[in-house]
Amino acid sequence: MENKFDINNLVRENVKNMKPYSSARDEFEDFDTAEMIFLDANENPFENGVNRYPDPQQMRVKRLLAKQRRVQTNQIVLGNGSDEILDLLFRAFCEPNTDNVITLPPTYGMYGVLSNLNAIENREVLLSDDFQPEIEKIMEAVDANTKMIFLCSPNNPTGNSFSDEKVAYLLQNFKGLVIIDEAYIDFSKKESWINELDEYPNLIITQTLSKAYGLAGIRLGICYASSAVTTILNRIKPPYNVNELSQNRAVARLEDQQAITTEIESIISQRELLIEALSEVSYVEKIHPTEANFVLVKVDDANKRYAELIAKGIVIRNRTTQALCENTLRLTVGTEEENKKLIVALKAIGN
Repeated sequence: MENKFDINNLVRENVKNMKPYSSARDEFEDFDTAEMIFLDANENPFENGVNRYPDPQQMRVKRLLAKQRRVQTNQIVLGNGSDEILDLLFRAFCEPNTDNVITLPPTYGMYGVLSNLNAIENREVLLSDDFQPEIEKIMEAVDANTKMIFLCSPNNPTGNSFSDEKVAYLLQNFKGLVIIDEAYIDFSKKESWINELDEYPNLIITQTLSKAYGLAGIRLGICYASSAVTTILNRIKPPYNVNELSQNRAVARLEDQQAITTEIESIISQRELLIEALSEVSYVEKIHPTEANFVLVKVDDANKRYAELIAKGIVIRNRTTQALCENTLRLTVGTEEENKKLIVALKAIGN
């Protein structure tokens, strides 16, 4: 399809003229370095597994991801969690105190935090009552300085996925960047928007190894985008932003796809059992549809029920202060044993 999107119209002027920090190791990506002597980076020469700086381009991880997601390695940028990826987007494309972005509450709170941190106006356009993007209102909020629209699908904290038609409309009609946060995509029946990456030059997808891949502790986020976008992000990212231990652990996990699949299937199965059990809890007024690894429920008094669960040693998330989420609790799907204890506690505090 024809798209008049031009990345050069979005990049900050100072970023256009920047040269990335150059590591001497960058040029050895395609070389066998086993027999080389490295005296370039002022490292401690005594081998202990982590005495050398990590691969600044994280190529082992990227090659695995590229194969599994059917993209090119130059369409991937890795970060210290998805939050670093999101921050890089702000710093690359948004001029402080001038530009703005659009977010769709209720949604992931870091979009707003990063907007404030980078002195970027955050224009909030509430989702509809069924938690879908309000396209007309979004386009009305767009002006010449709107650089990015953030979509979280499946959405946090609501759990639902956004309409493909609505997302496609934004990609086709908005001249800025459309960022789709797919942190929970592995728990959904919907296909990832990665499959449309070559169709839409303004599409950016963020994913993470923190959820379905069970690696929250290593903090590894992923950006999939056109090579034009990734070139810009690589220009400004810290040279060694993903450490060696995280890269090694990511490779080991990505190579064990059977274990990942088994765990995802278990979480989805437990999610359905949890929803069934929640329907029998007297003060649960609504169970919102979910395609994530959590369930958002409306209760009679969220503050009261949250405190009662804490007293029983069960920590959930009280979302009652979020837009459209009055008296809601967000329950992460745990193990079978954890979910049973949760249900027992929920029923006990209702008596």
